[in-house]
Amino acid sequence: MDALTGLIDAQVVRGVLGARIAAGDDWGWWSAEQPGAAFHAVTSGTVWIAPEGADPLQLRAGDVLLLPSGRAHALASDPEAIARTSPEHSDGYTLAADGTVRMGQGQAHTHILCAHYTHDPTASASFLAALPDTVLLRGQGDGGGLAETVRLVGRELTAPRPGSQVVLARLVDVLLVQALRDWLERADDSPASPLQALRDPVVSTAMAMIDAQPGRAWTTTELARATDVSRATLARRFPAALGETPAAYLTRRRLDLSARRLRDTDDPLEQIAQDIGYTSVYAFSRAFRRERGVPPGRFRTTSRTVTAAPDDRRPGRPTTARGGAVQGGAG
Repeated sequence: MDALTGLIDAQVVRGVLGARIAAGDDWGWWSAEQPGAAFHAVTSGTVWIAPEGADPLQLRAGDVLLLPSGRAHALASDPEAIARTSPEHSDGYTLAADGTVRMGQGQAHTHILCAHYTHDPTASASFLAALPDTVLLRGQGDGGGLAETVRLVGRELTAPRPGSQVVLARLVDVLLVQALRDWLERADDSPASPLQALRDPVVSTAMAMIDAQPGRAWTTTELARATDVSRATLARRFPAALGETPAAYLTRRRLDLSARRLRDTDDPLEQIAQDIGYTSVYAFSRAFRRERGVPPGRFRTTSRTVTAAPDDRRPGRPTTARGGAVQGGAG
């Protein structure tokens, strides 16, 4: 398992289909803030997108925009339509039988797949939060990876066939991985974070080993030996890239895993503690309470009253709020 796979698996990051837009001319749509990262892939035509409080961006066929914080934003056919679109005003739309949102005047020449990404709430933090507020990926010059996936999305949007919803749901997950790969390959001076750490081959390898065997009693010396660097080198590079020591990362991974098992299973505390590498229930409970603020037993009870991360991959149905603003569904 590589480190990026480990991050996605650890936080159970899922893509959820939102709206499938087929648009003509002169239209604007306001998308309210989402609880997860918002995502738009343009498969044909052009669209203008203006994150709330930021300048508008023009996206062309093959381009992808990721809004990691789920920031509210306007989508429109042109700058004039962007200017009039707000939480208080969105243009009308129709909903086709196949779930496609039809917007604008005349023949549809712009097609957009809108989605959002959720993560398991038992995870201590979302790695997507480490990304900039706006991540724009241009399809041209991509080299075939992201652009080819967007083309596949376009085929499913413009010529749906049996199983298209399943195909689109899987492609949404693929697009996230490809978008993250593209971002990781850029020169960037972002602060230390799990994603930033993936740019360091030594640190990412050490993270992957911890992810693969979180119950093992890893030491910095063992990890350094396994990654072919000195202990001092790993002890310096790991927190510089990730923002925490190997021991702290190991503890966080263990407690995230235990939190999910406490919520989702009836496994006894003794079994969970042993499986994630603690020598006793007391040691596990002390560590869990220190990080989560409550003992494991209480967390088990309270976490089951909270809905887990959604696994609904059906296309969203936009709803009209006061003033005609379209909320939900787009992001």
